[in-house]
Amino acid sequence: MHLLDGLRANGLTACTAESCTGGLIAALLTDIPGSSDVFTHGYVTYANTAKTAMIGVPPALIQTHGAVSEAVAVAMAEGALAASGAGLSIAVTGIAGPGGGTADKPVGLVHLASARRGAATRHQQHHFTGDRTQVRLQAVAAALALMELQLTP
Repeated sequence: MHLLDGLRANGLTACTAESCTGGLIAALLTDIPGSSDVFTHGYVTYANTAKTAMIGVPPALIQTHGAVSEAVAVAMAEGALAASGAGLSIAVTGIAGPGGGTADKPVGLVHLASARRGAATRHQQHHFTGDRTQVRLQAVAAALALMELQLTP
């Protein structure tokens, strides 16, 4: 996998903080034999309390912006980086559906953030389409692409 090779080439380790993808990114990365040399942690922070307890997302931030927001995705990425000691993180929070969407936060809305030590945290907002599985798989693909982008700060 290109991402794992990129992590190795840059002397980086990686971790994940996943909400709507529920660990799919970590599962994909750990499906590859030998990934343990660059993948250190996978946080599944599906509940807001898990976002706070496991990776230090402030409850007030979630209350102010909502769990599906740029602010929370960035806090998840930076919190996972701090908690794990990894060199690069990816965070995903979104609404996979079929329920849970609103007029301003519809089903398919996904926020991604990737933090790297010594570099700016990057954020992306996506509006994916399809059913729950399709939204989650599109989020995984976008997250892996953002991680690769973060390899070149």
